[in-house]
Amino acid sequence: MIKNIAKKSLVLALLAGIGFSAVAQERVYLIDGRDVVAKSGFGLCWRDGYWTPAAAAADKAGCECDKDLLPASACAPAAAAAPAAAAPAATGVKPSGEKITVAADALFDFNKAVLRPAGKQKLDELVSKAQAIKLEVILAVGHTDRLGGDAYNQKLSEKRAAAVKEYLVAKGIEANRVYTEGKGEKQPVTGDKCKGNAKTKALIDCLQPDRRVDIEVIGTK
Repeated sequence: MIKNIAKKSLVLALLAGIGFSAVAQERVYLIDGRDVVAKSGFGLCWRDGYWTPAAAAADKAGCECDKDLLPASACAPAAAAAPAAAAPAATGVKPSGEKITVAADALFDFNKAVLRPAGKQKLDELVSKAQAIKLEVILAVGHTDRLGGDAYNQKLSEKRAAAVKEYLVAKGIEANRVYTEGKGEKQPVTGDKCKGNAKTKALIDCLQPDRRVDIEVIGTK
């Protein structure tokens, strides 16, 4: 129990250091200093490690982020209040985000999490872009294809995201401004295009778009 509390406190402290917060216990989404939920390039809210449907229902951003997962009654009052709450948000400076998807075979060899020279060059370009703005945060999300076990792919996606962070930090990006996450094989982009399960060269090549790292740079110019 003590270990879990300490771990949660450390996560919250790290998020606070980059201007994002989940200080109140009822917050289970990554939010910035303006109390606005951080979103990916696909418009998905960033959840913290303590997100559950029940916790989302108690979070004031739950209906905005995960309305389909919550009871209709939980979101009815929030929907009515939304127009009035929208006006003040226009007065702030909204951080701009640029999403970059880097194919895993550009960053890593197949089934590996060690950066290739070509991958380092791609990240050097990203560092230059980040240094040209007032950086808020860099979000790096690792993905794999469906070949292999779920647990293995989850670990591989996390290692790939961590390798990206390690390189960015070595190039001068502050460690507390790089947020990483692994999605394993849960978010493929190939759909049902690639048939079969045998690890043939044809299938591996077909699934290549799923082996990727989504990197989003958020900041203001």
